[in-house]
Amino acid sequence: MKVFIARPFHQPAAKLLNSKYDVEVWKETTTPPPEILKEKVSTCHAIMTEGFDPINKEILASAENLRIISNRAVGTDNIDIKEATQKKILVGNTPGVLHDSCADFTMGLILSLSRNIFRSAHMVKSKKWEKLDQYSYLGSDLHNKTIGIIGMGQIAQAVAKRCKGFETRILYFSRTRKLELEKSLGLEWCDDINDLLKTSDIVSLHLPLTDTTRHLIGTRELSLMKKSAFLINTSRGAVVNQNDLVTALKNNSIAGAAIDVTVPEPIPTNHPLLSLDNLIITPHIASAAKSTFENMGIMAAENIISALSGTPMPSCINPEAL
Repeated sequence: MKVFIARPFHQPAAKLLNSKYDVEVWKETTTPPPEILKEKVSTCHAIMTEGFDPINKEILASAENLRIISNRAVGTDNIDIKEATQKKILVGNTPGVLHDSCADFTMGLILSLSRNIFRSAHMVKSKKWEKLDQYSYLGSDLHNKTIGIIGMGQIAQAVAKRCKGFETRILYFSRTRKLELEKSLGLEWCDDINDLLKTSDIVSLHLPLTDTTRHLIGTRELSLMKKSAFLINTSRGAVVNQNDLVTALKNNSIAGAAIDVTVPEPIPTNHPLLSLDNLIITPHIASAAKSTFENMGIMAAENIISALSGTPMPSCINPEAL
C-alpha cells in the first residue's frame, strides 16, 4: 500500500510507516500544490496531512484508492469531512497529545501581553531604551484577575489549571456544563457568553472552527468587553472577525490582543493588524514544542496503520465512513 506524507519533518512517523508501506515524503516545507494533492489522493491508500493543508471536495474528487486522511492536528476544518465520509474515507486527528503545550503557550501570550514583555523587550533590542522609565511599560497583574475561557475541551482545561495557579477567578462558556471541573478547578459556568465577555479581564478562545463559531467574536462581542481587557486566540483565526478586531484595537475598545492564528496564514505583510502596537501575533506555533510535534506525527502514523489494517484508530473523526 502507498502512503504520502505531506511534510519532511516527521522522521519517526515516516520510519514507522516505512516498515509496513511504500512511503513517499513531500520534500518541501509548505503545502503541496493542488495538482500534487490530487495526484496523491488518486494513487495512494493513505495521506498524512498538516492542519493547514486544504483537502476539499475538488481534491477528493480524485480519490480512487484513498482509505484514510490522517491529519497531524486536532482541528479538521481543513478537510471536507462530509465528502470524505461519502467516499468512505476515514479521517483521523491527534487529540490528547498537544493540550499541555498549547496551554503553556497560551499562558505565555497572556503574560507577554498583560505585562508588556514582548513590547518592552523589543524596545531594548531596537536600541530605544534610553532611560530608566517603568511608567511607560506599566502592565496588568494576572493574579486576582478574572479569566474568561470560551470552550472547555482539553486545551481549555489545561489553561484553566494553569490559571488557577495564578489565583485567578475563572469563568467559562461551553455547550455543556462541566460540573466535575467546576468542583476540581473552581470554575464558574456562564450560560450566557455576553456575561463572560462583560466580566472578564482576559478572554481566551479555545474552540473548533465550525459554521457556528465562525466570527463568533466581532464588533458586538468586542464592544461588550472591558476597555482594560485582553483577547487571546489560539484556536482558529476565523473564530474572530479580523476587520472588527483591527477597529477595536485601533479605537482602544479593548486594551490589547494576542493571536497565534490568522486568516489567511501566513498573514499578508501589509495587513493592518501588523501595524498595531497593542497586538501580539505569532505564526501558529502553540503546539510547536519538540516532543509534542513528534508525538503528534507518531499518532497520525498510528491512525494510518490502524485504518489500513482494519483495526480501531487511536482517533477517528468519522467512524460512520466504515
